[in-house]
Formats: sequence, C-alpha cells, structure tokens
Amino acid sequence: MFNEKIKKVALSATAITALSAGAAAAQEACTNYTVQDGDTMATIAIAAYGTSNYQPIFNANRNEITNPNALEPGLVLALPCEDGSLPNGQSAQEIIAAEEQRAASVKRSSVYQPPIKLVTGNGWAPFADESLNGGGAITRLGTTALQRGGNARDYSVSFVDDWNSHLETLLPLGAFDVSMAWNMPDCTNRTYEWSWETEVRCTQFDSSVPVYDIVVGFYTIPESQYANATTFEELKGATICRMDGWFIHDLEQEGLHNGETITLMQPITARECLDAVLTGTADVATFEVQLFSDTMVEMGLNQNDLVENPYVTSLSSLRFISHRSNPFGKQYLAMLNKGLNEMRETGEWYAIVSDTLREHNEKLMAASN
Repeated sequence: MFNEKIKKVALSATAITALSAGAAAAQEACTNYTVQDGDTMATIAIAAYGTSNYQPIFNANRNEITNPNALEPGLVLALPCEDGSLPNGQSAQEIIAAEEQRAASVKRSSVYQPPIKLVTGNGWAPFADESLNGGGAITRLGTTALQRGGNARDYSVSFVDDWNSHLETLLPLGAFDVSMAWNMPDCTNRTYEWSWETEVRCTQFDSSVPVYDIVVGFYTIPESQYANATTFEELKGATICRMDGWFIHDLEQEGLHNGETITLMQPITARECLDAVLTGTADVATFEVQLFSDTMVEMGLNQNDLVENPYVTSLSSLRFISHRSNPFGKQYLAMLNKGLNEMRETGEWYAIVSDTLREHNEKLMAASN
C-alpha cells in the first residue's frame, strides 16, 4: 500500500539520521522529522515552510496522525517537499503521468453508457475551482476515479456556486448525478440533537468513502478568553463564525447549538468571519486550516493577529454524494469508491492532491507579490 511505503521511507531516513547525527531530523521541508515534546502541527509547519498551514503535512501522514492536537513524541513525520512530493519519492507529476499512461492502455468497453453528470461549486480553491488544473483537487480526484479501479465512464462536470441548491434542487430533481465535496455527519450517531441540515444529509443522500480529510481549526485574537480553551465545553457562550452553507454537525455533536449554547454567525466568506473576530463581532472563527492560511495571506495578516486554538479542532471528510431517488446513485458511488481505493494504493491520490496544492500556492504567492 502507498501509505505503507510512506512509513517505510520515513523510518529508513530516520534510522540514517540517527546514525549520522545522533539526533532527530531538523524541521525542514523534504525531510523526515521526529516529533519532539512540545511540538504542534502548526509549529512544525512554521519551522519547515514559514506558514502555520499544516494541512499538507497532515495529508502526507494521514495514517500516522489520529489527533492533530496531540502529537506523540517520537512519531516520525514525512515533511513534503516544496513541490508536494515526499522525501525520497517520485514527484507528483511522475506518478500522475505513469498512472495516466497505464490507464490509457486498458481496453475500454464499446458499449455506450451515458456520461455521469458531476457537479461541484466554484471559488473554493484548492478543492473546487475552475481556474485550477482539472477544476481543483476534489474535482480531479472524482474525474480520475471514474477512469480507475476498472471504471471507464465518461462524465461531464459543471460548477454551480450555490451549494445549497445542490441539496435542495439539483440532485433531488436529477439535474446531476453526483455532487462533489460534501462534509457528511456520522449518521449512526443520534446522541445529539440533529439540525435540519444534518437530518437532510443523513436521510436523503448516500455518500462515498472519504475523499479528503480536512482539519477544522478554531481561531481567535491572542488575548481572547477562548484562545486556550481546552475543550469544546469551554467554547459555550461564545459567538462563533462559520460561513453560510458550511456544515455545523461537528459543533452540534459537541453540544454547541445555535441559540442555545452558542451564537452562530454565518456570513458568505471566510474573510468576513476573520473580520468579525478582529472587530469583536465574533469571538471565534472556525473553518479548515488551508482556507484560514489562504485568507490570512489575502488580508495581509500575520501569525500574531489571529491564533489557532492549540487544543480544539475537528476532523471532517469531504465526500461525493448522490440523492437516494437517483436509481443509479449507489452504482456511481461504488464506481467512485473503487477508483479512489486504487488511487490511494498507487499513490495517485496523494500526487493529485499535492500537485493541486502546489499550483494553488504558486498562484496565491504570485497574487500577493
């Protein structure tokens, strides 16, 4: 398995470092690093890359990290190179080219089957954005999965920015078969009060295996009483900002209900959430770490203006979904699952993710200069 290859590379490099230097590797990009007492994902990312965005490190070590807020000393992490490739590994472009060549050699069926109609949103780089190669990481993973794992299905991709319309009209009415990039709650967990949104997602839609795991951070001004909250319980009473159309089931399952234990603000953009915290309109902004890092750069803020709570995060998986009224929905999701599973085995999943992050970061840096 590809993730096992990552682990073997990390252990091998660590053994060499220990023999030659007698100490843990430095926190440098394109190396393997042994976690020390007091390290956090953010401090490692800052030392290695000059940014607190640790999502790329999390991607590269997903099987090793169960809780981003509790790194065990002695854990060996593969720190990706600047181009996203792994230490001592092939580049993303090499892996992608090899897999595309292999797929092109597979004999396709001559039986006509209608294209699967895929839909996603736009302007959510690096995940779904028309300006990025293949429409962003999630879009590339979806379209590639339909050509892997024994699949050979044609498809069409549309970008509809109104995410709520995917749930309310586009999928239920059959305008599209699969919508890409949705956070789905644990629908087996009825220990908390479900909101309307959670009820709809759990009762009307089917979902794929996890496509991409995101870390959701909680951000405050440094002097906030919530900056060092050690549990979700300590966030009760806060005004929390998360954008309209985003999931809130992670808050609900921690007992943070709008109008009861918290006040929830839901503007359109991440920038509005950060502005709300800076001006005191909100106490906490919460969304995924990649978007936080990008928005900080766009706003010209530095790491002392807003800080991530070091104890409170949530993990969520982006998935593909289909409406249960679609007679082929489960079949299409099964095809996507097969393709995704093969891509994880071959390394193509990580290659596509890292290649898209590289492209996105290059564009972001060019725009900020």
